[in-house]
Amino acid sequence: MAALRSAIYLLFLIITVIPYAFACMLWAPLPLHWRFRLTAGWPRLAIWGAKAIVGIRWRIKGIENLPDGPAILLSKHQSAWETLFLPAHMPRDVCFVYKKELHRVPFFGWGLALLRMIPIDRSKGRDAFEQIVRLGRERLDQGRWPVLFPEGTRVAPGKTGRYKLGGAMLAVRTGAGVIPIAHNAGECWPRNAFIKKPGLITLSIGPMIASEGLSAETLNGKVRDWIESEMRQLNPERYERE
Repeated sequence: MAALRSAIYLLFLIITVIPYAFACMLWAPLPLHWRFRLTAGWPRLAIWGAKAIVGIRWRIKGIENLPDGPAILLSKHQSAWETLFLPAHMPRDVCFVYKKELHRVPFFGWGLALLRMIPIDRSKGRDAFEQIVRLGRERLDQGRWPVLFPEGTRVAPGKTGRYKLGGAMLAVRTGAGVIPIAHNAGECWPRNAFIKKPGLITLSIGPMIASEGLSAETLNGKVRDWIESEMRQLNPERYERE
């Protein structure tokens, strides 16, 4: 049954993303905020489909920690689920840091390119980070929230990847506070897995961590400590052998 539901859900995503991509072209002349809200309708639809078809429910813990002002979201990365959920359900427009090559992906990449997020050219080496700082500052000034995954890649439940400094360095360079986010989406939507499992995903939002007066290393450590401590609260059975 799980395999059948997953197959139906995949078909649902394919059928809906193609017309949505063409719709993105139609509303391209609209102001950026409207383009984002309209385009975020597809991730919202995908999250709804995951619940209706597969049985993946969700809840938010700590929503009161989201500020009414600039912030950088640093999130645990276990699944594709959070990349759909954050633009669909955060109260402000978010923008991801991602490799520019994604713009070449048919349909999905076309819509992504219209949202003016933070695409980077990794071939430029160290200059790529300066792109992140420049575009990140611009997006913050526009009232948007940059989203970065400090571990860089999706990490299986119960595992901890190396927390890279990029997000913390962006916060220190721009003076923005950081919102740490933990979640257990990998329990229902594992990395690179076709079969998705029904269940409840908890997305936990931590208190803002001010970047002022901190080094990137210290700030990164605070983010890591909060996220990994919260992960042990969300799924203690994953860590009971430590």
